Amino acid sequence: MSVNILYALLATVGTWGVTALGAATVVFFKKPSPKVLNIMLGFASGVMIAASFWSLLEPAIERADATFKTPAYLIVTIGFLSGSVFMWVSDKVVSAATKSVNNNNLRSDRFNRIVLLVLSITLHNIPEGLAVGVAFGALKGFSNNPENLMGAISIAIGIGLQNFPEGAAVSLPLRREGMSRFKSFMIGQASGIVEPIAGVVGAALVVSVESILPFALSFAAGAMILVAVHELIPECQQNQAKNPYTATMGIVTGFAVMMLLDVMLG
Repeated sequence: MSVNILYALLATVGTWGVTALGAATVVFFKKPSPKVLNIMLGFASGVMIAASFWSLLEPAIERADATFKTPAYLIVTIGFLSGSVFMWVSDKVVSAATKSVNNNNLRSDRFNRIVLLVLSITLHNIPEGLAVGVAFGALKGFSNNPENLMGAISIAIGIGLQNFPEGAAVSLPLRREGMSRFKSFMIGQASGIVEPIAGVVGAALVVSVESILPFALSFAAGAMILVAVHELIPECQQNQAKNPYTATMGIVTGFAVMMLLDVMLG
């Protein structure tokens, strides 16, 4: 294993660890009230919407501009729509599979939401892991390029800190769906396990992987937006008559936190 790949592996194991820390926030909620759960679900929605732009679409546009002669907006739009269509098809497949073995529609609907949520966050983590791997794989020599090395480390730190609310964005909604705290944590942290794998792939295939990153980033953004808008936001608006702005403020807060981390860590 080359030094570049080893460093990429260590960096992405670190970003996965931060995802696990975010998922661990679920252990602090023993029996949260429906109001608190709606806030948590709204927070997850806000995190996903903000991440889809600041973490995915914006860097996708920048990379497409630098890599392709084709207009960046075309590549990113195709990727975004492809991610949305992929999640829509996945929803249909999951719905058909669960309803064929389970006649309880309520339980099937909850299972569908869990699968789509975990799948969308996992898809989002793949291009982020690739980005870290590409950053380390492109280094020619650590002693001769200290600035480039610090740049790669900064990318890993930025993505890692962004992963904290994303880990919570998986585990907290799962807790709302009735899962135990332990299962919610395990699934939440598992959504980030793809980052070390993608990081090694990105470092090993730095040239070829870098060329597909704009599409992969925008694809993940489309998947996240569809899940946030179609599943999470309507779900967190339950009992809106009693507390009309509770879930909405959760969405705003989640968006603000994710935006702050993304912009601040650039």
